[in-house]
Amino acid sequence: MKKYIYTLLAGAMLAGASCDSQLELTNPNIPTTGTFWQTEADAVAAVNSIYNSLMIDGTYMRMFPSLMDGRGDDIQGDSPWPDLMLVANFTIPTTSGPVAWVWEAHYQMVWRANQVLGNVPDIDMNQDLKNRVLGQAYFLRGLAYFNLANFYKEVPLITTLPADRSEFYPSTASEEDIWNQIISDFTNAKANLPVNYQNVTGPDRGHVGRATSGAATGMLGKALVYRQRWAEAAVQFEELIAGQHGPYRLMENYRDNFDPRTENNAESLFEVQFATPEEVGGSELNWGGNPNANWTQVSAQAITYAARGYGFNDFLPTRALYNDFHLEATVDGRKDPRLLATIASFEPTENSTRLYNDEWPYGPDEIYPRKYTNDGFGPSVEPQFRSGINYRVLRYADILMLHAEALNELGRTQEAYGFIQQVRDRARLPNLATVKPGMNQAQMRDQIAHERFLEFAIEGQRINDLIRWGWFNDPQKVAFLRSRDAEFNTWTQGNQYMPIPQGELDNNPNLSPNSANN
Repeated sequence: MKKYIYTLLAGAMLAGASCDSQLELTNPNIPTTGTFWQTEADAVAAVNSIYNSLMIDGTYMRMFPSLMDGRGDDIQGDSPWPDLMLVANFTIPTTSGPVAWVWEAHYQMVWRANQVLGNVPDIDMNQDLKNRVLGQAYFLRGLAYFNLANFYKEVPLITTLPADRSEFYPSTASEEDIWNQIISDFTNAKANLPVNYQNVTGPDRGHVGRATSGAATGMLGKALVYRQRWAEAAVQFEELIAGQHGPYRLMENYRDNFDPRTENNAESLFEVQFATPEEVGGSELNWGGNPNANWTQVSAQAITYAARGYGFNDFLPTRALYNDFHLEATVDGRKDPRLLATIASFEPTENSTRLYNDEWPYGPDEIYPRKYTNDGFGPSVEPQFRSGINYRVLRYADILMLHAEALNELGRTQEAYGFIQQVRDRARLPNLATVKPGMNQAQMRDQIAHERFLEFAIEGQRINDLIRWGWFNDPQKVAFLRSRDAEFNTWTQGNQYMPIPQGELDNNPNLSPNSANN
């Protein structure tokens, strides 16, 4: 899959040829909207270009995960780069470059998806393939807006190509309209996508990594949870748990979810397909900008998160995260196995005293991120911006935990135990129904928050959970966060969201600053 869907297509991204009243120039080497959008191959190449937007710096290559993780109480900044530190302590200005990169990259995804959705219906091609192309465009646009809504709260909602210059300056949409569109896009994606691509007929046959009906169903359920539409969300999760969209299951080894050797496994509903130059070629780093056929497909997250002396060490796990992994021993009296898959720490009782290929080089109390680094998978020092570890956007463990949450909110608290326990069983933790029987709804909410904190640490999930649970509106919860991560001491109301980039506000008179952090 890595060799196919990330093919770059510069021509499909162009609006048209340049012209003025005296001279018209057309570059014969670059297709225009007038000459493209003719064939099945054009449709497939265009949808491939949307996937390419997933692996640049403003999306999953580096900056989006970094700016999501930095705002949680599982990670704290430890970087010489001011932007990363200011995001982590909730004081980032509107002029931040990285905050603008996230905006630009996600709207690139939206733009490319809108081109596919606007032009592919008119192409004479195999209908099943057309449905799959459209389904992927809906899914990727839904994912782009899901990220934008969680990152900025309120943004312009663009679903069609501009007819003329009057549509170049879209206004800020309401939060409700944005989320309705996200839910609509995932619903349309689900209706058009296959369970997998193993037996389809067409150039996408056999591809692994494309959006599927399972990915769309999972993201639809997740979006519904974020809007507290619990009953509707539970229906989506029940389909996945029943195997209607494929045989998803938890991997026996938790670390398989972050290992480049076990990508696209049975737990993965959707992941971004990174690869090293040795695997797929490329000579120029895929930071972003104008499409370039020589781009690599690498992730920069590994070197960004890697420990001091092995990478940039821009983030550290919080001591609260480390301590919470020690709140329960496993059924055989050992430490939670997710600890050492998530955090690099000196644990002689667990036979873990090495970092990369070296004996532990730090003090015994120092801790560093391990998840999404190449520690254990590669050379002694992170190669410069050369990680091929796929970013797991959605995994089956999240489906189980979200379903438990939906059931609890529906008053079916006792039913939630079993779905949480599936995740705990993988970590070899005791039966929750035995150690904490008969929890009420409020107690189960807190338990789910704890379970999610450990299962999804350093996966860009925590800040979204804190926001959607309303913790920033609860003085007791804010005090709790401040006790665990000093960066929350400089948080002020609304700044859990990122500001609308100043450059966008300057260029678009119809765009409003973020109402949350005015």
